[in-house]
Amino acid sequence: MDELVITHEGLSALQQQRLERVAGRAITFVQVPPGTDYYAAKNAGWEATKAPIVAFGDADCWPAPEWLEALLTPFEEDPSVQAVAGRTTYRSSLFGTAASAIDFMYFPSPLGPGCTRNFYANNIAFRRDAFEGSRYAEREGFYRGNCQTLGLRLQALRVPVRFVPAAHTTHRLPDTLRELFMLRLLRGADAVELAPHLGNAYLPQGLRWLSRLGVLSGAATLGARFGYSTRAINHQDLPRVRGLRFAACVGLVGAITAMDGLGALLHPWLRRGQRAEAARTALSYHEDVDRLRGAA
Repeated sequence: MDELVITHEGLSALQQQRLERVAGRAITFVQVPPGTDYYAAKNAGWEATKAPIVAFGDADCWPAPEWLEALLTPFEEDPSVQAVAGRTTYRSSLFGTAASAIDFMYFPSPLGPGCTRNFYANNIAFRRDAFEGSRYAEREGFYRGNCQTLGLRLQALRVPVRFVPAAHTTHRLPDTLRELFMLRLLRGADAVELAPHLGNAYLPQGLRWLSRLGVLSGAATLGARFGYSTRAINHQDLPRVRGLRFAACVGLVGAITAMDGLGALLHPWLRRGQRAEAARTALSYHEDVDRLRGAA
């Protein structure tokens, strides 16, 4: 690893020194103004590097020991590889399995075997030229959706994204039930804004108006996602659930989807109010304690 870059909203000098001691190497710290969009911070971190291959991670993810090696190996083996996505999940509890089936699905790509249509900004690597030509779009109106639209743009440009499940990272759950509920509302609001992008990519020209019906299109997106999510259970490299646990997992997927549906319904209010506040705290979402660690 040639460079290590951390974007932040205000780490003190002592905190930066501590991180360098833990890392055992120098770190480039990039301070962004408070309220910087999550994806704008990603772009700022990329701009601070000169490396030919740049891997993105998040502070609220725990990568497996072999994560970086697995993520970078395809670039070393094949100079034509432009982007590599790893697998992100929540922890391997029943709730984590259900939430992973919703938030971290991967779809096969028409651009080649072993490729994915979509990826997540906490677990992706790009060759410098590939990312420079696309980057994360800023101010698209999403809470967390810009990596999905970047995936659609790369697909339109016929840039394959190699999928390497062995490059695994575990995403932390929200700290409190209130934050969990707020996250689901924001995810539901994202479904409304993502629908036109999905329609443009996948619907015939004459039917794309169906993706521009606001809350109705968002609800249709969530309905389709529910079907895909239930099929994704036991296909996430997490411990398998069977029998009653499988039924309970499907029930949790339905309950989470219902909360997201409420977020889709409240989309206009969320976009103006709580959503904007969530964006302002995007880089400091968690406290020091994972209070939901004991969740089922």
